[in-house]
Amino acid sequence: MLNKDTTTFAPINRAYDATFTPGRLSIGLVMPLEAYQVEELPTLERHIERAKLAEALGFSALWLRDVPFNVPSFGDVGQIFDPFVYLGALAAHTDRISLGVASVILPLRHPAHVAKAAASVDALSGGRVLLGVASGDRPEEYPALNMDYPERGARFRDSMAYIRATFDSFPQFEGAQGKLNGHMDMLPKPVSGRFPMLITGGSQQTPEWSAANGDGWITYPRNAAVQARMIADYRQRIQDAGGADKPVVQSLYVDVMEKAGAPTRPISLGFQAGTTFLLDYLQEMESLGVNHVALNLRYNNADIETTLNRIADDLLPAFSD
Repeated sequence: MLNKDTTTFAPINRAYDATFTPGRLSIGLVMPLEAYQVEELPTLERHIERAKLAEALGFSALWLRDVPFNVPSFGDVGQIFDPFVYLGALAAHTDRISLGVASVILPLRHPAHVAKAAASVDALSGGRVLLGVASGDRPEEYPALNMDYPERGARFRDSMAYIRATFDSFPQFEGAQGKLNGHMDMLPKPVSGRFPMLITGGSQQTPEWSAANGDGWITYPRNAAVQARMIADYRQRIQDAGGADKPVVQSLYVDVMEKAGAPTRPISLGFQAGTTFLLDYLQEMESLGVNHVALNLRYNNADIETTLNRIADDLLPAFSD
């Protein structure tokens, strides 16, 4: 295992440095901040006001998703807006909160466009971009964009390399998706020279490749014992590759009950619970090495503003410096 006494991860940008701390957990939120069921579309009412409230209450990050098409069989249209356009709007209406995408589907976008868009938002927001990246899990989207689903793993690796090449001035790079000849530049550059790219799930890569090449890992909730093994394995592979420690991010769907001690029951990729159970759960995740949990309120039954205040009052103080 990597040294648990490390007090910071290797710095990348303002968002990465503020959101992730070794041995500590921070709490973010998945947009849109509203409840909607499988057969419903989000209304996106008050979405900017709720984002501003989240920042004022002290949440660490707002997370968007990259969902090009509404695939009804998948059951989730995401936040509807293009993530980079939405990041720009959020950057204009917030000042401090980190702005993440979990995650951009690299095989469905040309890496030059991803690099340009992400660096633009990073510059406009003062270094507040966290770029989750993934290979995609909706096969129906690939023929719509004339992309080969089985080849998404190779395209993902090529995109990662291409994007990182654009951090250099007048970059030279040659890959499957294009050649950068060193006689032209990609502008703007990220505020600190680069932005982080956190790999979601396996993204069709070997665990060794992901541990060595990502700036962190975004994963899903699991049984605590299994999650502990997965995180330990990830960090051991980082160490084996000779790298410094990197953060682990986990998503979690929650339906926050009015009574703090309300009984708990499972829901898809999370649970319905009061804040007493939520606090215990998040502290356990922190002890396992999770550095950030992105809460998704899609299945929440209570008023969203009330729920945000409840989480801020009952949970955030336990994870603040």
